Amino acid sequence: MKSDHFGLVSQINVKESVSWDRVFLTLDIDWAHDEVLEDTIELIRPFGAKVTWYATHPTLLLDEIRRVTDWELGIHPNFNPLLEGKGGESATDIVQRLMSMVPEARSVRSHSIVQSSRLNQIFLSAGLTHDSNDYVPSHSGIELRPFKLEDGLIKVPYHFSDELWCLGRWPREDFDVLLRRPGMRVFDFHPIHVFLNTENLERYQATRALHRTPQASLRWIWHTRSTEAAVIKPQ
Repeated sequence: MKSDHFGLVSQINVKESVSWDRVFLTLDIDWAHDEVLEDTIELIRPFGAKVTWYATHPTLLLDEIRRVTDWELGIHPNFNPLLEGKGGESATDIVQRLMSMVPEARSVRSHSIVQSSRLNQIFLSAGLTHDSNDYVPSHSGIELRPFKLEDGLIKVPYHFSDELWCLGRWPREDFDVLLRRPGMRVFDFHPIHVFLNTENLERYQATRALHRTPQASLRWIWHTRSTEAAVIKPQ
């Protein structure tokens, strides 16, 4: 697929279909170890695709992302501690902290896609214009397009998430089909799943204690996969 078939979330204009009738590659950084994030950066860079990265934490690799002309940074706030009664920060504090780290951000996707009308106002007050907090699974058959709320926030639903794909609860559509479906095609990936090439969440969960030591994670994955392959009998 040509690089000009890709778009950036912050450049979507609801009234201009040419701005959204394309593919959007987005990644939720999710506090990934620098080695994991760098691996994903170097994997994507040669293809020249436009990418929207949703940042969660300070890392020098944010500057590496900024240096790529066709990439952009958004924010990926985590409001879950507030929902669990553990929050030391307000929702406004969380957004402002991330915006101080990524002041150029214009789009947002919350961790666990937490959203509300009150959060929308906080996003707009921070200068954010696009929100990608609506998951509409590809198997629904619904054709995606952006829409603008009454308050002016542009909603950018997405139809694919690697972590949900790994659950395997629905037929896994071929990527060629997903890429060529009509309307807006928004993909959500996570560097840790790209790094591990996660095929199911059971194996991902089994490596969670090793995610801060990436090479140990890989050794564990390689060992278990090779062991499983060795015991598979020919049909």
